[in-house]
Amino acid sequence: MVKYILTTLIPWIELRGAIPYAVKNNDLVAIPFIILTNILIFFPVYFGLEMFYVRLSKRAWLKKRLGKIRKKARPYVERYGLPGLMLFVMIPLPGTGAYSGSAAAWLLGLKWKPSFGAIFGGVVFAGFLVFLLSVGFFNGFSL
Repeated sequence: MVKYILTTLIPWIELRGAIPYAVKNNDLVAIPFIILTNILIFFPVYFGLEMFYVRLSKRAWLKKRLGKIRKKARPYVERYGLPGLMLFVMIPLPGTGAYSGSAAAWLLGLKWKPSFGAIFGGVVFAGFLVFLLSVGFFNGFSL
């Protein structure tokens, strides 16, 4: 179980790596814990940025990466609001998960409670999608 939790804590891998890993090992009981861990990533990212963002130098790698996240998420949020943030998180591609969505919520000045709801929904949907794709992949997409 711990190996899946640790895998989901790795930025840009998150549940996109942990769920297939659990499915491959036939450890399906770990999947709700993977999703829960991924949801809870919101709190240290959102509130951590609030505390530490101003201390980052303008040339810091992290500040540049956060700028890219803001730029990537902004169109979703400007066009669709909080459902756009959820959409951004639920696309199971690198750079669009709970870490990026939580950072985008703070960077775009969104309130934490509604943002948490959007991250929650996006992670649950992404987890379900990744689970279905993983099961299909490891079972040869046979019906």
